[in-house]
Amino acid sequence: MLFKRSLPKIRWHNWVKPWHQVDWLLFCLPVAVSIFGGVMILSTELKQPVTDWWWHWIVSGVGAFIALFIARTRYENLLQWHWATYTLTNFSLIAVMIAGTSAKGAQRWINILGFNVQPSEFAKIGVIITLAALLHKNTAATLPSFFRALAFTAIPWGLVFIQPDLATSLVFGAIVLGMLYWANAKSGWLILLISPIVAAILFGISWPLSAPVFLSKQLSFGPLGLVWAVAMALVGWRTLPWGRFGLNALCAWLLNVLGGELGVFVWNHVLKEYQKDRLTVFLRPGQDLLRAGYHQNQSRIAIGAGEVWGWGLFKGPMTQLNFVPEQHTDFIFSAVGEEFGFIGCLIVLFVFCLISLRLLHIAQTAKDNFGSLLAIGVLSMIVFQVIINVGMTVGLAPVAGIPLPWMSYGRSAMLTNFISIGIVESVANFRQRQKYYF
Repeated sequence: MLFKRSLPKIRWHNWVKPWHQVDWLLFCLPVAVSIFGGVMILSTELKQPVTDWWWHWIVSGVGAFIALFIARTRYENLLQWHWATYTLTNFSLIAVMIAGTSAKGAQRWINILGFNVQPSEFAKIGVIITLAALLHKNTAATLPSFFRALAFTAIPWGLVFIQPDLATSLVFGAIVLGMLYWANAKSGWLILLISPIVAAILFGISWPLSAPVFLSKQLSFGPLGLVWAVAMALVGWRTLPWGRFGLNALCAWLLNVLGGELGVFVWNHVLKEYQKDRLTVFLRPGQDLLRAGYHQNQSRIAIGAGEVWGWGLFKGPMTQLNFVPEQHTDFIFSAVGEEFGFIGCLIVLFVFCLISLRLLHIAQTAKDNFGSLLAIGVLSMIVFQVIINVGMTVGLAPVAGIPLPWMSYGRSAMLTNFISIGIVESVANFRQRQKYYF
């Protein structure tokens, strides 16, 4: 008894005190998804002499440790270093162009100590931190702040786009839209921001009963694109401040006409053939099944073969016989569909919904705008990647090469996702103490 009293009391809560307000559900769900992702990667490579599943777990463990370390560090420190983060982000993207390694028609990786690192993945975090720092005081409710945020985002976005890395550039767009919306940007401004992309599609594609009209060999427009430009002119007239002489409507109309023509030029002279195929093959799923449409068609067959309950782990015919290309990376969801069926897919999607709800809750309960914007940036990134990846595997979205967070094999993407969770956990950890949780 005397011996017990002489020992110092070690209380378990002293060990976890630095993480006293961490959202453990938000932390544990990605860890669980990572473990399950490693099992599915193992299933896709069961008959191959590779160990990607093992590396998936190792990188997940490293990422989880980094997330816990970041969670106990005050996120306000990022505000002091956001210009350094922005500079480092752009420098790394430029370094890829100079000394990067190429694969599959793109130069996206830098070899560091024998490991291929993809700076464009980590650039997502840089963009989130930069936008949160720019918008936490001067919100996007005014056009100067709105354009300022776009201007600083345009540089890393452009560096990623010319690698070319179309998938990551799309994720950048989703992050920017989500954070601008959360920073009180008008809905009409956000519609006008994405309207040139829609105009480019409508101007450049021959839709039924609306073939493009050629004004010259280089200049053409689609009737539907012209109608869209007029509709956006009305949006500009209602939301932009330059109402005198209809300048707001004229600017919106010109933005869409020029955007449409620029889209036609990019399609014809900038995008590579494999990028064009990826963007259009989902519109014609029954065509080109042996080339551009092969990946998506095989994925749809595998998911359909799983029916309700699936074939069982390590028993999916198409998965075990390697009929789905790149299944351990972009098409990992097809392995879930085949081996665990419709129910397994629903469970995976339900877990991602829980992760999204926790991110949204932290954004709503953060103690300042900076922390709230950080959480919304991460939420926008995760939600967009999940929607596009799952839509891609079932034929509802183009094959854009966007991985499924924490499930697809990819070391840079895995670390990026866990670092993002760590930043949001820091926002949760250093907010005002909550009496209850949502």
